[in-house]
Amino acid sequence: MTPVTYLDQIRAHADPERAVQMAAYHKVERLYLGVANPVLNDLTKLWRQELDVAARVDLADALWQTDIHEGRLAAAKLLTQARIRPDEAAWDLLQSWLPDFDAWAVADHACMAMQKRLSADPARLDQVESWTASDHMWTRRAALVATLPWTKQNHPKPEDLNRRDRILGWAAGYVPDRDWFIQKAIAWWLRELSKHDADRVVNFLRDHSAAMKPFARREAGKYLKGQLE
Repeated sequence: MTPVTYLDQIRAHADPERAVQMAAYHKVERLYLGVANPVLNDLTKLWRQELDVAARVDLADALWQTDIHEGRLAAAKLLTQARIRPDEAAWDLLQSWLPDFDAWAVADHACMAMQKRLSADPARLDQVESWTASDHMWTRRAALVATLPWTKQNHPKPEDLNRRDRILGWAAGYVPDRDWFIQKAIAWWLRELSKHDADRVVNFLRDHSAAMKPFARREAGKYLKGQLE
């Protein structure tokens, strides 16, 4: 089947009324079909089962290039899988999408796929670190959203604690950035980490909270009641 055939499967579930609502909500000018996420999940699950890795990467590339909202979400979902072998082409494709990030939903779906590839090969954090110096806000943000797996380990290995500290260093470097999405990403990373490693978050906030935006400070400390006094 051609990429158009797969896109037609998405179009078959289009809802024009929902599409208008989505366009107003996401506030980025592109075509919206009004297809719900659960439908995209079901479709891409079937496609992953049918296609080998190379074909999946090719289809993801083609769907992304459509610049259709649901096409880009489906592209990311095609590559959101813990085990992809070999995965170098998938990782390269995901990185190539960074300059196109322009809205949180599309960026977050791509970052979820990136999370899987970073967990599979943490050495890729060396590449992610370069994102933190980008002039493109969404690329800088992706460095935190794509590394969220390091907030979630209950029993991290020493090397994972080192990675956790490394990423917290990136977050600290972002604190002076006044962009709402960057402040939100800092808060998101800290809030998730606080569920598993409260001490590191408390220390971070003691050092940097005064320079964070108030909403970010509140969100970062959401689960730290009484620990910040």
